[in-house]
Amino acid sequence: MSIKSLVVVPVIVLLAAFTACPATAAISAPRLLIGQDFPDPDVVKTPDGYFAFSTSTGSGRGPVATATAPEGPWRITGDALGAVPAWAKPDGGFWAPDVTQLPDGTFVLYFSGARTADGEMCLGAATASKPAGPYVPAGDQPLVCVPEDHGDIDPQTFIDADGTRYLLYKSDGSATGAPAAIWAQKVQADGRTLAGPRTELLRADLTLEKAVVEAPSVVKTASRFLLFYSADTFQSSGYHTAYASAPTAAGPFVKADAPFLTTELLGGKVDAPGGADVVDGHIYFHGWLGGARTARGLYELPISFPGDVPQLG
Repeated sequence: MSIKSLVVVPVIVLLAAFTACPATAAISAPRLLIGQDFPDPDVVKTPDGYFAFSTSTGSGRGPVATATAPEGPWRITGDALGAVPAWAKPDGGFWAPDVTQLPDGTFVLYFSGARTADGEMCLGAATASKPAGPYVPAGDQPLVCVPEDHGDIDPQTFIDADGTRYLLYKSDGSATGAPAAIWAQKVQADGRTLAGPRTELLRADLTLEKAVVEAPSVVKTASRFLLFYSADTFQSSGYHTAYASAPTAAGPFVKADAPFLTTELLGGKVDAPGGADVVDGHIYFHGWLGGARTARGLYELPISFPGDVPQLG
């Protein structure tokens, strides 16, 4: 996202070394910001206020919500995605959006959609002059659609210290082959032209991840780089948010020794917390509402980074 300063690190094997995970005793109660279906949230801070975007729901292809302050009140105000991309199924849903702003002021909305030809999930992009849209799909082909990935989803952008733009995403290999992985791909200043080879950042190599890592989001602290991600299957109460850290831009990323957000750590107040996004001292995430598996609401907790370690409350 445009407010973060982040970097790419090389692929590593995460088997034995771990960083410390913060104590959970001081966790406050999560704040429910949107009590209706608003999954896979992406939150953007702008001079005009805060904007949040979600996966397709009954509110539209790309629901957008607005607020004047991080804690709200939040209100769903419309559909950010103004049209169906030429390459995508109209009824396939558009997942896990991410919005960033380019140097020329243009806003870019990244999303996952089902390709008409075969139903494969691919990444697309759309542009707008305002953060709430409407966003117009760019081009008649997906931005990222790697055959061996068996689906690419969950785009997230970041900008490194020299202004270079990268796109993070998940290769959804867990159902058909290798475990899922998270990748970084350099993009040019227009936000829509890929540059150079991609780099693997993280792979689902822990038992509790159930071959799934997804929903990447990277935060630069004073001297470390933290990659937040979700793991396990999203329908399960075991779905959780974890993180890995690196001391330098060169890595290596090391997974924390315990999950960061879980149903248990939050005292059962949020069922399956995932899809996390960290913005301006707040961590936003979704969780199942009402004990069912039909809608995921938007939640928030304050977050800080004492000693370059994430801490809630």
